[in-house]
Amino acid sequence: MKKSVAKSLTSIIDDLHKDGAVDEITMREIHTLCLPDIKEYSAARIIELRKNTHLSQAAFAAVVNVSPSTVQKWERGVKKPTGSSQRLFDIIERKGLEGIL
Repeated sequence: MKKSVAKSLTSIIDDLHKDGAVDEITMREIHTLCLPDIKEYSAARIIELRKNTHLSQAAFAAVVNVSPSTVQKWERGVKKPTGSSQRLFDIIERKGLEGIL
């Protein structure tokens, strides 16, 4: 339900912006507020995500712009991804590699 409300709201704001009723700054703020929540990614979930994209650890590391050893540490649970890595994982999970390439 939250996704459909956010999608409807951003669509309305986009239309209002096109008509000149909403300025650029307000439109961007609304879009930012409607971003999906950042999810937590466990080691198992990262492995599953990587395997679903049919990438080796080295290739996955290149796609998300980290070292292969970082991917290995994530997959062993030694380190946890944060910030931009989590956001990239979410995009990959929702839209596939096409979402970021």
